[in-house]
Amino acid sequence: MENTLYLYNTLSRKKEEFQPINPKHVGLYVCGPTVYGDPHLGHTRPAITFDILFRYLKHSGYKVRYVRNITDVGHLENDADAGEDKIAKKARLEELEPMEVVQYYTDRYHYYMDLLNVQKPSIEPRASGHIIEQLQIVEDILSKGLAYESNGSVYFDVEKYNKDNHYGALSGRNIEDLLSTTRELDGQTEKRNSFDFALWKKAAPEHIMRWPSRFSDGFPGWHLECSAMSARYLGTEFDIHGGGMDLLFPHHECEIAQSTVANGHTPARYWMHNNMITIDGQKMGKSLGNFITLEQMFSGKHDKLAQAYSPMTVRFFIMQAHYRSTLDFSNEALQASQKGMERLLEATANLEKLQASDSSSFSVAELKEKCYAALNDDLNTPILIAHLFDAVKSINSMLAGKASLTTEDLLSLKQLMHDMVIDILGLSINTSGSSEGNDELLSETINLLLNLRIDAKANKDWGTADKIRNELQALGVEIKDTKDGFEWSIK
Repeated sequence: MENTLYLYNTLSRKKEEFQPINPKHVGLYVCGPTVYGDPHLGHTRPAITFDILFRYLKHSGYKVRYVRNITDVGHLENDADAGEDKIAKKARLEELEPMEVVQYYTDRYHYYMDLLNVQKPSIEPRASGHIIEQLQIVEDILSKGLAYESNGSVYFDVEKYNKDNHYGALSGRNIEDLLSTTRELDGQTEKRNSFDFALWKKAAPEHIMRWPSRFSDGFPGWHLECSAMSARYLGTEFDIHGGGMDLLFPHHECEIAQSTVANGHTPARYWMHNNMITIDGQKMGKSLGNFITLEQMFSGKHDKLAQAYSPMTVRFFIMQAHYRSTLDFSNEALQASQKGMERLLEATANLEKLQASDSSSFSVAELKEKCYAALNDDLNTPILIAHLFDAVKSINSMLAGKASLTTEDLLSLKQLMHDMVIDILGLSINTSGSSEGNDELLSETINLLLNLRIDAKANKDWGTADKIRNELQALGVEIKDTKDGFEWSIK
């Protein structure tokens, strides 16, 4: 079985065979959140996309260093070089120190990523902790004549860079288009060209996030942060750089330009971009005010939500579209995801009930080959899930006595479903009474209450028995009485 991974490289605009710089080692850098507000549904797309990549690379035997940064300074309101720092603005409005805002929303981001079963990166650097490295890159670019000082700020000279390089190689844009479509914005008159971008910005008197430099008391440009942090932890050339499609231009384009000047080459070999989640046909995001926070998703408290959706339902919803396709939010799609995920997890748990036979009526080897082929084709999770539902049908046929597997094939199917559903897709079955989940306390508590219900029924205390059942059902626990006692699951 061929097990060669192909990834779509935004830089070459085609799928390429993945070949790491160092065999069996992978350097992966993904742009993390700017922490000035609660994480929303849009944040789940890159988090889950690159979590699956991280999981699959490790599953394939690679030692992965996954760096995902926290942007805690320098990201201005209009994503360019004008306006107020997003975190500083939040701090001013809330009457807090900026790092209080950063800490609070970083903690919130981690909390919700844990609920979504997103694995922690190997390293999670903060932009504010790497000012020295960023200033060094500014000096390198200045010394090569591709940046200029202006009123205490330092700007990258895009036009000069473009004489020997292609600014726009990643996004497909060119300078002529930029000249005709960009206009002078307030505060940009100190630039030679409107598309030049800041490497270092002089802080206005009221700007509270500032560091000393020989240019001015100021702060780094937003694009510079990722160049500095990726080089610091992965080297000046690493394997994969990931992020949302909205970061492709100008953020990643500028990263390539400044890293190319500083180091003599592009920082990453493969550039991967997940597409957007849309709502009513528009990109979901804080800037448009049309976002749904994860807290609202999990509680159901938003006027566009018909109900609350569990973290695993949201995770499964994200994976049902290919990461490079747009994914439109709808209650119907989320409800279908919930039902599909429950079927998949129930079948995975039911594998433990199956008995082996003398012969196999379907091919586990063929199913395994199809599953890996889907993953190796640029992480095609919708196709993988379709194959897993074929497995669900076979498992249900075995439960009904209409299909069979030998001991060897049954063990192989159990391993395959665990690898695909739990390890790679990252779906947690810890809310099912028949699984071995992390939440042992919850399972033990429900089992205790249901055993008390059995005792109450044995004592003909129907009132207590009914009360336990009704209260648990109100909390979402589905109970099925069996000849051996009970089975339960959380919906």
